[in-house]
Amino acid sequence: MELVLENIKEKGINLAENKTNKKNAKIETKGVKVWYGDFKAIKGIDMKIKPNTITAFIGPSGCGKSTFLRLFNRMNDYIEGHRMEGKIKVNGKNIYKKKIIVEELRKEIGMVFQKPNPFPKSIFENVAYGLKIQGIKDKKFIKKRIEKALKQADLWEEVKTDLKKSALTLSGGQQQRLCIARTLAVEPSIILMDEPTSALDPISTAKIENLIIELKKKYTIIIVTHNMQQASRISDYTAFFYLGELIEYNITNRIFTNPKNKQTENYITGRFG
Repeated sequence: MELVLENIKEKGINLAENKTNKKNAKIETKGVKVWYGDFKAIKGIDMKIKPNTITAFIGPSGCGKSTFLRLFNRMNDYIEGHRMEGKIKVNGKNIYKKKIIVEELRKEIGMVFQKPNPFPKSIFENVAYGLKIQGIKDKKFIKKRIEKALKQADLWEEVKTDLKKSALTLSGGQQQRLCIARTLAVEPSIILMDEPTSALDPISTAKIENLIIELKKKYTIIIVTHNMQQASRISDYTAFFYLGELIEYNITNRIFTNPKNKQTENYITGRFG
């Protein structure tokens, strides 16, 4: 926490290049456009996201950043009137091919939402949920994976003596770390985070930010945030969206100290948005 406070299957297709080497996860988009009915929410975005980096999506409300994020694990498929054009590749595989099994994709690309959403189950059952959905029944394996995920989420020491306790009794910050542990338990290679700290207090936010920085060693992370200080603290790359367009995408330090686009400068200096 001190660091943050101070630095304020197409069937049979394996989406991971190498299941034993999670470093190979990456995302590439080409000419991506999105409509909701007649409304064009995304207006043609090309982007490459490097492995083992934290990429922050910033921009005012309604600019398309969350819509764009949800394309990567096809969460927008559930929205009536949604239509997408262009290509999105994970490790070179087009994830919008008709034969792609979406459930397999979501094992590879986990997601953490804005508000903590633990199930009304025990801490243990929350983290075990994804494993059991996959049909894993080995109790020893499940127990080992749960402990690993809770340790990765920096929650193990706080809950290890009472894993049978309801997840709903945890604090907001603990619940969000539990949701991160639930995501990590199925061992994705990419983690999407849609404003994961917006509902948390400063101390819980700092813990989550430190956790995100630590997780970068093993995962590729993309985070949507309205908090520009947060983006500058934790991300390696920052993408600024406005009215469905990608205005600027660069190394975070350059975005915040020497943006190339006037719109970017106006936004990060608080002149609009």
